[in-house]
Amino acid sequence: MKLRIQTPKKPNSARRPVAKVSLMNKRRIIAHIPGLGHNLRKHSEVLLGGVGCKDLPGVNYTCIKGVYDFAGSTKKLKRRSIYGTKLPDKYKKKLRRKFRII
Repeated sequence: MKLRIQTPKKPNSARRPVAKVSLMNKRRIIAHIPGLGHNLRKHSEVLLGGVGCKDLPGVNYTCIKGVYDFAGSTKKLKRRSIYGTKLPDKYKKKLRRKFRII
C-alpha cells in the first residue's frame, strides 16, 4: 500500500488523497480516501467499495470508513454510515423486557 495525493481533471482543482492497494488476488488498484483526514499507514487493511472519484482518472474504488484499520469520524450524528460512526449510548433506546423469567 502506498499513499499519495492526486489532482483531478481539468475543470476541477483540488488535492485528493488516494491509496495504491494490493488485493488478495495480487492485483494492484488505486482507491480514493474519502473525508477530511485519515489514519491510514503503509500496511493498513481497508475495505473497498465499487464507486471511485469521478474526476480522478483511473480511480474506480473508494475506501470504506470505520472498517478494519480505517477509523471513522467522531462526533457524527447524521449520515453515520458514510462516516463509519457508531450511535452514542445516550441516543440508543432502552430495551424493555416484556417477559420476565422467574
